[in-house]
Amino acid sequence: MIRANDPSLHSWIQIAPESDFQIQNLPFGIFQTEDRDPRVGVAIGDYVLDVYVLTQHGLFDMLDVEDPTVFHRLYLNEFIALGRPIWRQVRDRISELLRNDNPEIRDNRELMAECLVKQKDTQMLMPVKVPNYTDFYSSMEHATNVGTMFRDPANALLPNWKHLPVGYHGRASSIIPSGVPVRRPKGQTKPADAPAPIFGPTKQLDFELEVAFITGKATELGSSITTLEAEEHIFGMVLFNDWSARDIQSWEYVPLGPFLAKNFASSISPWVVTLDALEPFRVPGPVQDPPVLPYLEYSGEKNLDIQLEVTLKSATMAQEAVICRSNYKYMYWNMNQQLAHHTINGCNLEVGDMYASGTISGPTPDSYGSMLELTWRGTKPLTLPDGSERKFIHDGDTITMRGHAEKNGVRVGFGEVKAKILPAI
Repeated sequence: MIRANDPSLHSWIQIAPESDFQIQNLPFGIFQTEDRDPRVGVAIGDYVLDVYVLTQHGLFDMLDVEDPTVFHRLYLNEFIALGRPIWRQVRDRISELLRNDNPEIRDNRELMAECLVKQKDTQMLMPVKVPNYTDFYSSMEHATNVGTMFRDPANALLPNWKHLPVGYHGRASSIIPSGVPVRRPKGQTKPADAPAPIFGPTKQLDFELEVAFITGKATELGSSITTLEAEEHIFGMVLFNDWSARDIQSWEYVPLGPFLAKNFASSISPWVVTLDALEPFRVPGPVQDPPVLPYLEYSGEKNLDIQLEVTLKSATMAQEAVICRSNYKYMYWNMNQQLAHHTINGCNLEVGDMYASGTISGPTPDSYGSMLELTWRGTKPLTLPDGSERKFIHDGDTITMRGHAEKNGVRVGFGEVKAKILPAI
């Protein structure tokens, strides 16, 4: 068992049972404050642990980290490029320092004040510099719903869907951290009753509930990795809201897929939960029928039981309303298969690459991961607590996604990814 995952561990920091950031989590991110420039932090309860400060006090001297300034960077890339053995060493050491029976920080008031910052006093930044971004389409329930709406319900899935993880390459530069507002995009749309396309703001702005993984190990061009090797390359995961303009998409996506409908913004949660921390929450995936080709075969439990929810809060609502509850365990294609497929043609990986799951929909209407599905293309509007209705997202609406895994009294969460919609310019 990974030492830092021990469910019996407790910290000398008081942590509420409902906190996403128990001592068994220890996710990594990049933060800054009024008096601290950007650097690596680890979330613990209501605090951020300043990892660079720990190195300055010699608390990492026993680790195989030759250059401690990797923790004093604008992004996590240099740290995660050190590889999985170092990720595990660092997380284990942080776990050790935070345990209730360890006095190294606990009994040193000056050090404690220097290395711990209240989360509410920090600004969270993009955790990684994303060189490349891929969006998969790996939820069978979502793909079936979309195929039913837009094509023949009897043949909702395209012939290739159960043979390979479908995906496309998206825009890395417009991935933004939680809290950054999103401007309503403009583009061409083609109303059904119009003889020609028109230009203007999207009328069908949507969210897509997704989870993304981040690679931390580069590969050579022309090489490929197997499903068995995939986890050596995956550093961790974030929540991912892949904003979508459905009316722009339906006009532009034939024959080459999403373009302006997707590249205007994708929002992510700022804390990267390591794959190690998620290890206890593995579950079997759906039975894949027909059998996959040999390079996509895998062994063991590769899906993760991560509970997900989406809320909407309008400008006039006092409280947010939950509009979706889903789970990452529903994914038909797992991360190992996605990465093996991504590289089977010789495509090289880079440190910080981001791979989104595609919309995560469950088997019931309340678990559908987009407004497109929740309102069934606008034919079944949602009624909010203030009496207003939504077919798609309005200006002034705030969409928040949260996710956590829980087992044997241990909760490992992602925090949230939140963004407010601003009017088109």
